[in-house]
Amino acid sequence: MVEATAKALEQVPHRITNPELIPTKRYYDEAFFQLEKEKLWPHMWQMACRLEEIPDVGDYTVYTILEHSVLMLHTQSGVKAFKNACRHRGVRLAHGPGHCGTEGLVCPFHGWRWNADGENTFVFGKQIFSEELLDRAEIDLAPVRVEFWAGCAFINFDDGAPSLHEFLGPVADRMDARHADKLKMDWWCGTVLPTNWKLAMEAFQEGYHTMQTHPQLFHVSPNATKSLGRRSDGQSLNENLNARQTVDMSVDFMAKLSEGMDGMVHKTEVAVLEKLRDMDVPEDSAIAGQMFYGRAYQDVTEDARARGAPIFDLMQVAQAQEFHAVEFMFPHYFLLPMLGAMSSYRIRPLTAETCLFEIWSLVIRPEGEVYETPTEPTMLPYNSPEFPEIPRQDYYNLPLQQLGLHDIEHMRLSKTSEGMLSNYQRLIDGYIAGLDREMLTKAGQIVNSGFEAPVLDIGF
Repeated sequence: MVEATAKALEQVPHRITNPELIPTKRYYDEAFFQLEKEKLWPHMWQMACRLEEIPDVGDYTVYTILEHSVLMLHTQSGVKAFKNACRHRGVRLAHGPGHCGTEGLVCPFHGWRWNADGENTFVFGKQIFSEELLDRAEIDLAPVRVEFWAGCAFINFDDGAPSLHEFLGPVADRMDARHADKLKMDWWCGTVLPTNWKLAMEAFQEGYHTMQTHPQLFHVSPNATKSLGRRSDGQSLNENLNARQTVDMSVDFMAKLSEGMDGMVHKTEVAVLEKLRDMDVPEDSAIAGQMFYGRAYQDVTEDARARGAPIFDLMQVAQAQEFHAVEFMFPHYFLLPMLGAMSSYRIRPLTAETCLFEIWSLVIRPEGEVYETPTEPTMLPYNSPEFPEIPRQDYYNLPLQQLGLHDIEHMRLSKTSEGMLSNYQRLIDGYIAGLDREMLTKAGQIVNSGFEAPVLDIGF
């Protein structure tokens, strides 16, 4: 088994032989991109839509991945997924969000129709077709496998793939504890980046870049006292803070994160945290920091519940569940928790050197609160000033990095701070090599290990 695995991996072009060195051709080589299209994406669980996009029977939206299009349709028996193609001659039936209405889905070419359950209801001139060509299973919309988690519908073109929950592994339990299924959209934006899809993800898999790329955040981070936060003279940036300064910096950090992400910490949560600046604290700054977060968890929970939001107990979850500021669900989906709200990313390849990048701001809303839920992203240029500050700073760097990778052979990774990049890239090699499905599933559960994971043994 070990020998067969090694032999299969040897056939992967530009494969990773040293987990701390990533061959740069993986980010622009057309042949490697074609292998991803053939060997990776058809077997992946992909976040296709948020269920709140299609709340009523007859509502639909469209998920596209490369040349494939999937119709996400709210039927009488729940949300189902279908190939977005007429069963007659393949015309795309839908191009965005909509509702079936009384006519259902109508092919614009020859007028074939389907109802809100994906069943064919009309074939013009049935008598001109051979009877066997119009068998019900052949003319109803072609189903695509779909499963549900965290308020989203996930699709998979591979009927033999493991279940979604098995595919995700422990990350699902961590996010379930944070009521990810109750999150609702505040806003949703998208852009086309002149960047390979993998490169677009990697800025959000490590915090090493924060000092240079996001200085406004780094300089108010209590964690800047750690080893990465030292000045050129060796002194920590935030050494010798007194207890009151520690509390103020903690509030400043959360407020700056809220402003920079426009939602990872929700405005309602910042309002609660601002009231803690005057809380009584002991002189010991370390104890003051612990007390601040204890009060923050308690007060944010109480405030949300008082407003009718079905939020989890922040303190209980903080004690019971490992926390990561970024949770990655291979191959392309992110949730970024902090308190009760989250940001979310979804990245999809377009070409070898371009991708579609979407951002959501998500919050646990009070039950029954009236809100106009987005049904499609607001599309912006990648350099638009309308993006929040933090992604805007990342979007500045990524196109420059894409260009620069053509002039170096490898990216060099920190084995402790940038291991997430290596872990998921080596899993891609496993899929391209066609390794054993069970081995790949176990490796995927390890890869979904959370922000700033070190280089890990994924089993091959």
